[in-house]
Amino acid sequence: MSASANAAPPGRRPLYRHLYVQVLAAILLGTVIGHFWPQLGEALKPLGDGFIKLVKMIIAPVIFLTVATGIAGMKEMASVGRVAGKAFAYFLVVSTLALIVGMVVANVVQPGAGLNIDPATLDAGAVATFSEQAHEASLTGFLLAIIPTTALSALTDGSILQVLLIAILFGVALSLVGEPAAPVLDLLERTGLVVFRLVAILMAAAPIGALGAIAFTIGRYGLGALVNLGALVATFYLTALLFVLLVLGAIARLTGFSILALCRYLKAELLLVLGTSSSEAALPSLIDKMQAAGCSKPVVGLVVPTGYSFNLDGTNIYMSLAALFIAQACNVDLSLGDQIALLLIAMISSKGAAGVTGAGFITLAATLSIVPSVPVAGMALILGVDRFMSECRSLTNFIGNAVATVVVARWDGALDREQLDRALAGAPQPLARPSIEQDPD
Repeated sequence: MSASANAAPPGRRPLYRHLYVQVLAAILLGTVIGHFWPQLGEALKPLGDGFIKLVKMIIAPVIFLTVATGIAGMKEMASVGRVAGKAFAYFLVVSTLALIVGMVVANVVQPGAGLNIDPATLDAGAVATFSEQAHEASLTGFLLAIIPTTALSALTDGSILQVLLIAILFGVALSLVGEPAAPVLDLLERTGLVVFRLVAILMAAAPIGALGAIAFTIGRYGLGALVNLGALVATFYLTALLFVLLVLGAIARLTGFSILALCRYLKAELLLVLGTSSSEAALPSLIDKMQAAGCSKPVVGLVVPTGYSFNLDGTNIYMSLAALFIAQACNVDLSLGDQIALLLIAMISSKGAAGVTGAGFITLAATLSIVPSVPVAGMALILGVDRFMSECRSLTNFIGNAVATVVVARWDGALDREQLDRALAGAPQPLARPSIEQDPD
């Protein structure tokens, strides 16, 4: 058989050169290494950490350039507030639904029932750090932390919301200045081409990062850690899956697209999130993909970064489910009123700890500390499997923000339906910059 007969069809890359195939292979290899050679798996942790740091390095420029140029291109400044208002209304409703779903499932399944844990025997010191951070993560402190020390420090401190604030203000200023600011806007747009090319280059290292992260997780904690608390982990994964398919699926259907088609479109990013347990690792790529799917640049620039702090569906499911699991395990009987109070507290505390590293665990500590009947030390019960649940949290958060972007774009009349249909059918319209999937050479 000739070599030409085995060649890929013109215009199509071989399967092994697709990012999602490479990441999937890396996840499988990392799982094998971590299981059979745990010490080697733990030693590969720097690969995962290094890749996530590389991506975080570029997040601030991506958000600043996308948001600033997007807002500067808006004809009416009132549309900025309109988009933000619609986004936050959506975040509030869907996040609350996620908390309710977690609470209902915990009451029906009762994964903690029968464990009969004595709170006095728990290691409170194991979660002391999270409790301290929870006390510091007040709503007022969070709001003040959005304001950077200087305009430039927002781009270096790693806070998504600080970058978003500066980008919005700068974009509004560009728009108000008008024609004299045209050269600055043109420079920013050209810089954006360079930055997204850099993102494409960094994404080439995604398989290495995924391999290191998953090998460390399996090597450090072992698959056996899932056995003892398997009911909680299985309940959480099943609940998150049902939330994505039923709740987000219904929202997607009402908006005119399929949640499964959206997941297929974002398969490379989802595998990257799965491998690294970090939704931030795929943030630049999500911005690129949602614009390619027909969502307007200003909407993507506003919804995606704010969603990463305020639209944490997976984290909210985890919080209500984990809180009730701890109560059940410690034989604490919570009335319906207590559970509703817990839900209301979680709604507030989840915003206070948004954007903080380890936000899921910190928010849980903040919530439990206000409900004295449930011991905060009970968090030590789930500390061993939290790493396994963080992957599901990140995946659900990521999908939720992708759905939110399409919904808000359509709600604001800023969605190209034909372009969305083409993207979800596997033929996205290329942007005027390199695609994340495009080879960086």
